[in-house]
Amino acid sequence: MADAAATSSLPLRDVCEYDLLFDCVHCGLCAEAFPTYITTRCEMDSPRGRIYLMKSLAEGSIELDDDAARHLDLCLGCRGCETACPSGVHYGRLIEGARSFVEQHHRRGLVERIKRGAVGAIFPYPARLRMLLAPLKLVERLGLRPALRAILPATMRDWLDLLPPLYSDHPITIGHISPAPAGARSVVVHRGCVAQVLANSENLNSERLLAAAGYRVIQLEQTVCCGALDLHSGNAARALEFARANVRALKNSGTDAIVSAASGCSTAIAEYAELLKHDPDFAEDSRIISAKVSELSSLLLTAPVPLRWRELGCTVTYHDACHLAHGLGVREAPRKLLASIPGVTIIEMTESDLCCGSAGSYNLTEPKMARELASRKADNILRTGADYVVLANPGCEFQIAAELRRRGAKTKVVHLADFLAMASVA
Repeated sequence: MADAAATSSLPLRDVCEYDLLFDCVHCGLCAEAFPTYITTRCEMDSPRGRIYLMKSLAEGSIELDDDAARHLDLCLGCRGCETACPSGVHYGRLIEGARSFVEQHHRRGLVERIKRGAVGAIFPYPARLRMLLAPLKLVERLGLRPALRAILPATMRDWLDLLPPLYSDHPITIGHISPAPAGARSVVVHRGCVAQVLANSENLNSERLLAAAGYRVIQLEQTVCCGALDLHSGNAARALEFARANVRALKNSGTDAIVSAASGCSTAIAEYAELLKHDPDFAEDSRIISAKVSELSSLLLTAPVPLRWRELGCTVTYHDACHLAHGLGVREAPRKLLASIPGVTIIEMTESDLCCGSAGSYNLTEPKMARELASRKADNILRTGADYVVLANPGCEFQIAAELRRRGAKTKVVHLADFLAMASVA
């Protein structure tokens, strides 16, 4: 009985990967790279503060109450702190573990449960999202979207603002490309869940650009969500299901490389090896799949067939999507590719790698903080005076475009694949 009592009082070390907490030396160098701390100036909204919070929860010295859950919820998961950290703290793994713990052990208010439940039930499933958006697409085709926006309550209006145009007579796409020879290196463009509904031109243009560059493009028979949305929101069980389905499909495709038009998806797939390392049926295959993850601009810069560009004559500023810059470490390749287009002048913006506030579904669940970060990002974009802001993640595109539309700005927000399609001679 004494042993049982002692066991029941042991620390709750399933909050996160406990040993990783001690990699943090609490130097604070990450703080100024962290969007929520920059905005609130609250220590508990810094990576150091949240790590201290996780440690306290893991050791049982504090309880998981509304305040503790709030500080963890407010994290964007942008991983800017990982880039700034001199100690190599795996903050992304820590916050994902902590959020899973929160979802299992904390009961939010009714409104929050409904909001998060709706996001989780719809967004990872393209068919459900298409069904939900079908009436709105008709409204937009009839030119009634502004009228609809005018009568919606504030929360629904903000959600509507994040949606890109759902109907276009002139989508940005490049023409048909002849298939590559059988011996060419093969690439799969993982089409994601939200991206294939709201930004499918980016998937199509990625595929066509890669084909024009001499790669053999393979299409998966069925694409399921990469699991990133669930990892960020604490639904670890479903994230694992999605990861296993993707590993199976990608392995069966026999592809040499994997890319995504959504940088968050690319990073999630690149980390399947870590996510599934304890699964005896998938550990080895997930390591192989993760090692194949690449990125569009990197593949195009090293392509067997150089792409041909027309002269555009415009100025461009580049926004570093969080998971592309901090998760995959890709910064220079997109800029180098843009600079190779005749007539394109690149103007660097201040804080180009600071999160815009999109962060998966964060701008739906934490709209106030998301709007503050979007406003900061828009300020930096508009100071450049650029004609276009180019980026490599649909979520960032929707978030930044919504803020620029609210301001009546002329700067256009364009995904890298769509911008390259505009410039392509093919």
